[in-house]
Parts: sequence; C-alpha cells; structure tokens
Amino acid sequence: MSVIKLGVPSKGRLMEKTFEWFATRGVTLKRTGSAREYAGAVEGAEGVELVLLSASEIPRELAAGRIHLGVTGSDLVRDKLADWDRQLAALAPMGFGHADLIIAVPDCWADVETLEDLDAVAHAFRTTHGLRLRIATKYHRLVREYLTREGVADYQIVDSQGATEGTVKNLTAEVIADITSSGETLRANHLKILSDGMIHSSQATLFAARSADWAGLRPQFEKFAAQLGVDAGAI
Repeated sequence: MSVIKLGVPSKGRLMEKTFEWFATRGVTLKRTGSAREYAGAVEGAEGVELVLLSASEIPRELAAGRIHLGVTGSDLVRDKLADWDRQLAALAPMGFGHADLIIAVPDCWADVETLEDLDAVAHAFRTTHGLRLRIATKYHRLVREYLTREGVADYQIVDSQGATEGTVKNLTAEVIADITSSGETLRANHLKILSDGMIHSSQATLFAARSADWAGLRPQFEKFAAQLGVDAGAI
C-alpha cells in the first residue's frame, strides 16, 4: 500500500515539540533504533510513514515531492524556496518554534533606528570607504527580498552559518540579519533591532507538498487531515 511520507525534525526541541503536537491529536511519533539512526514509527494513523530529517532539509524534500508532509520553520521554507506557496501549502501553524528574523545594528549607532537611517548609513559607508555595507546572515533570500521592498540598496550579504551576532564584534560585518526569540544574545553583543527591522515572524508549521505523488492517497490524507484538524482541500 502507498504511504504518506511525513518529514519531521530529527533532533532537539523541534522534534520533541512536534511529537507532542501530534500526540495531542492521537498520533504517536517515535524514534526506532539508536539515537544516531534516522528511523521512526507512527502509531494511531493508518498509511503514514515517519521520515526524520534536519529541519533545513525538509523544505527541499517537500519541494522535490520526496515527502508529502513536513514540519519545519516558516522562515526556512520562505528562505530556501522561491515562490514557496506555489510549491507548498501551509496546513497549520503549530504554536511552537517561535523566532523573529530581524535586522540589528550596533548600539553605538545612535542615529540609526529605522531602515531609512540604515539606507543613509549604507550610502555614506560606500561613499567614504568605496565598499558596500556588509550584512551577515544565513537567510539570503528573505533579507534581499525585504531590503529590496524597503528600498535599501548599498549593501552586500556576508554568509554566516555560525554565531551571526558575533560577526560585528569580529569585524566581518557591520550589520546582522538573524533570528531571535528573547533578544538576550543581541543585547549581550551590543546590538539593537531596527524599529522597522522585522523581516519575518517564524514558527513551526505543517506543510504539504503540491508536487508529491498524491495518486491513490486522497482517502488516507483526508482521514489523517481530519484527525489533525487541518484542511485537506489545500492540496
């Protein structure tokens, strides 16, 4: 029998909270084998197979149609997939994994509070130094799209896959765009969020792949969707 492949984060708090979310809806997800094995099982839902993946892999696997459903951050989907809503359907925000993708500048930039101020600083920086202002981030697409909409042009993206908040102190960037939940790490690194620097408010979301092979799976999906309390008509 064909199965619905459900991709969920393979470790950490996202995995635990995902398991809890499904459990409250009568579906038990669990690891099988050792902690190093990416194998899992589903109880309480017929015809559903658990696939354990990193949260960052799930958008790609959904877009390729290799999994039917997936749980990951809405920030990752929007950053990794152009025209994401043509490829995926957001079935349900899950109420955890909250984080805001923001733009932050050094505290000492007393006159920089808005994107308009940042644009002026970026222009002055290029005029003075002959270089574009560097913005460290791993969310390239989201940051570029946001700054383009807001009319900020004189900057360059510096890829940061590690401790982005430390790039200003380490002199590898002048500005950062990163996710934050409490803001404590930003404050510890003497950074402040621009008043209009909110790019995206993210949370864990259950997505469905439009390009996956749903042939013969509609009855199973409709039953599973009803159990989860989501709209099967989105696909």
